[in-house]
Amino acid sequence: MRFRLRIRDAVARPLRVNRDESGTLVEILRTDWPDIYDANTRAFAQTYYSVTPAGLARDEDEWHVHRHQEDRFIVAAGSIVLALWDGRPESPTRGTLDLLPLGEIAGDDAQHCVLIPRLVQHGFMVTGDKPAVLLNSPTQLYNPADEGRDAFADVGAVFDDGRPFSWQAVRDGATN
Repeated sequence: MRFRLRIRDAVARPLRVNRDESGTLVEILRTDWPDIYDANTRAFAQTYYSVTPAGLARDEDEWHVHRHQEDRFIVAAGSIVLALWDGRPESPTRGTLDLLPLGEIAGDDAQHCVLIPRLVQHGFMVTGDKPAVLLNSPTQLYNPADEGRDAFADVGAVFDDGRPFSWQAVRDGATN
């Protein structure tokens, strides 16, 4: 399964899951993947992981956004829905919402590393009944001054049918 991302500059790179009797191996970032890595514009700066409890949204009512950093999200365990909202004034995809199921819910043939462009609002919610482990390999070292939080109500993100975005709507089955 390949995602059809509608937001300009966002990339969902398919990952290959290798399983055998000794376990599982998945390459998550390589310098020869030009769609998500470029030494000049999309360099590697750090990697971290977070563990989020089942059912929880990382911020129930606001988006994360970066002015300079681009994120690269991979789900190592559990399942999430990643939401991307393009509110960039000059973007041809301004006003677009993408919802991406990532992690175990997608199965071995549909694992992805998602590149989140600068200035694209994003957030995620854990689905299923167990915690999710999210890895991020951003293009810059974490700088709290670069990270913004925008309330859903202030941004005006909407589903394709015009309803306002909320994690509760996603929990209730809303899709795009």
